[in-house]
Amino acid sequence: MIKPIGSDELQPRFVYDSDEHDKLSHEAESLPSIVVSSQAAGNAVMMGAGYFNPLKGFMNVADAMGAAENMTLTDGSFFPVPVMCLVENADAIGDAKRIALRDPNVEGNPVLAVMDIDNVETVSDEQMATMTQKVYGTDDAEHPGVAAFNGQGRTAISGPIQVLNFSYFITDFPDTFRTAVEIRNEIAERGWNKVVAFQTRNPMHLAHEELCHMAMDRLGCDGLVIHMLLGKLKKGDIPAPVRDAAIRKMVELYFPPNSAMVTGYGFDMLYAGPREAVLHAYFRQNMGATHFIVGRDHAGVGDYYGAFDAQTIFDEVPAGALEIEIFKADHTAWSKKLNKVVMMREAPDHSKEDFILLSGTKVREMLGNGIAPPKEFSRPEVAEILIDYYSNLPK
Repeated sequence: MIKPIGSDELQPRFVYDSDEHDKLSHEAESLPSIVVSSQAAGNAVMMGAGYFNPLKGFMNVADAMGAAENMTLTDGSFFPVPVMCLVENADAIGDAKRIALRDPNVEGNPVLAVMDIDNVETVSDEQMATMTQKVYGTDDAEHPGVAAFNGQGRTAISGPIQVLNFSYFITDFPDTFRTAVEIRNEIAERGWNKVVAFQTRNPMHLAHEELCHMAMDRLGCDGLVIHMLLGKLKKGDIPAPVRDAAIRKMVELYFPPNSAMVTGYGFDMLYAGPREAVLHAYFRQNMGATHFIVGRDHAGVGDYYGAFDAQTIFDEVPAGALEIEIFKADHTAWSKKLNKVVMMREAPDHSKEDFILLSGTKVREMLGNGIAPPKEFSRPEVAEILIDYYSNLPK
């Protein structure tokens, strides 16, 4: 199986030993504590689950700047985005060297992790501006990722963490949330050697389904891991439980047995386009995938990124930093001429009118009116689940 990044075995930051877990949980209740941002909580969950291997904790400002500017930390190791614990102020923790980090997304703010503090630093406006521009490619406050990143405060607390729980992801998505450790184990149990991963924050329509089949066939893969984001999205995106139900129905009906796993991970979407595509590849290697599908405008939002920027950025990744291979995909759609789904770049004799193309707005409008999109666009069983969701939204 493909090795994790930076170590021979995964080194998740979750405390699995039950005695140590109990001891640490008890200690945490007496430690100074701080409620972190949702983005920091997601970072803690990803470190706990092994996805950010070999990262041991939150970055100091120098490492965060290195990650933002050239995807390299001060020790020379590779990481594509800053992973920071930014707060409004650190007064609540005083001079403590060990603190509890509390979860902003669960009622009562339970302890999420314990941190050994290495540094408490003030991030300058100039540093925030540089990180924002390098990671998101824009400083537009209307960009949801930019707004979330810049809304966290300017005090950076850094140091290694020990994670005690996986926030609401375990309770809300018990059948879908999986750690990188668990996915690696299941890949081994299934006997898969060549594995392609597919990222989604949306339900999968026919074009997505066929793209996965194309990738599996062309790469000669044993299996597919459909890996959906379970954290916070922007307004208007379809909630994770609905996506989960739709995707599971599609896999049940249209994929052969033992060919696809439906899983999810706990993280807030960055909408950082190219830089987030590299992060997605990073943690897919850690979970055991050998290949990763990167499509048109991967992880983008609005018109901030070029159609294939999320593919060309991999040319900037330092040599040897990633072992996972990228399957570069174009937009896929139903060809009226060929009577099947194709990659649009592979149909040069086609005009736009030769494809069945529906905008997201049009699809939402149809579903909201109880109308299933054409079978060339969406599986009827998937459409039925989405129609049920839209019909129950407040009018």
